[in-house]
Amino acid sequence: MSFLQSVIKELDNEFASVADDGIATGDCDGFVDTGSYILNALISGSIYGGLPSNKITALAGESSTGKTFFALSIVKHFLNSNPEAQVIYFETESAVSKDMMTSRGIDTKRVGLVPVTTVQEFRTQSIKVVDEYMKLKKEDRPPLLFVLDSLGMLSTSKEIQDSTDGKETRDMTRAQVIKSIFRILSLKLGQAGIPLIVTNHTYEVVGAYVPTKEMGGGTGLKYAASTILFLSKKKEKDGTEVVGNIIKVKAQKSRFTKENSDIETRLFYDARGLDKYYGLLELGEKYGVFQRKGNRVVVGESSVYPSVILADPEKYFTPEIMQALDECARKEFLYGVVDGED
Repeated sequence: MSFLQSVIKELDNEFASVADDGIATGDCDGFVDTGSYILNALISGSIYGGLPSNKITALAGESSTGKTFFALSIVKHFLNSNPEAQVIYFETESAVSKDMMTSRGIDTKRVGLVPVTTVQEFRTQSIKVVDEYMKLKKEDRPPLLFVLDSLGMLSTSKEIQDSTDGKETRDMTRAQVIKSIFRILSLKLGQAGIPLIVTNHTYEVVGAYVPTKEMGGGTGLKYAASTILFLSKKKEKDGTEVVGNIIKVKAQKSRFTKENSDIETRLFYDARGLDKYYGLLELGEKYGVFQRKGNRVVVGESSVYPSVILADPEKYFTPEIMQALDECARKEFLYGVVDGED
């Protein structure tokens, strides 16, 4: 046994290791499929990837950009992917209900809805859940996902006390409290292998030379999150009826893929949620998997309208084409991948 191995053993830290053996809290040993191939690619560099399985992912956007619906769509797919999977949903806006989840095809028997009011309350209850989870034998731990919706609506204990006392003062320590919470929680989530989705608001930076958006809540979430996605939307119509949104997603921060990359995906308001195949045609066109002929797309020997392909995607997105699109995703979103590289 080398000195390094022996001293790590003496530390009595079950998560300490020689880096060559893997880093329990740092290495990502898998991804959570979001239900959208193009979103998976943006986050992980593979259409078969998704959210890192032991990291924090932030979904940020202005009010009514669909952050909650976006998160619920990922929740639905997470639960559908494994019958043992469970979700702890920390809710701060009183906006999520059983009916809302049921209408989107979510198995509410496997979702724990936890209302929280303050950042301290979220810290205490989230850490308590993680600690209870870690008491289970590894083989008995069900796949678990945390959602915090939303960070921007959490107050602090001081704000509540000041309001009770009739004081109209702002808690200037809120950002520091949030930073301390994520410092603790990011390590514990990494140890437990639990992914966390955090929704948050954005605001326009006053006085910026060019229009700039920033997340609220200080730098705590910005530093702790491995991925920060900025969302914006435009409405998707079926005739005159609004059936969902086209969501533009920008990787504002990423530890896995190229930052500032962006994609568009489609989010339905009903149980369909995120459109699985939306965005793949554009990726394939860019890298020559598909060719355009006027308003039609050439797929194999067929020349059809994009709407026809998306209406029956499994007919056109064959295993061979999906493999080619996965290679396209690597070239488009991963650092250091060039044409012709395996």
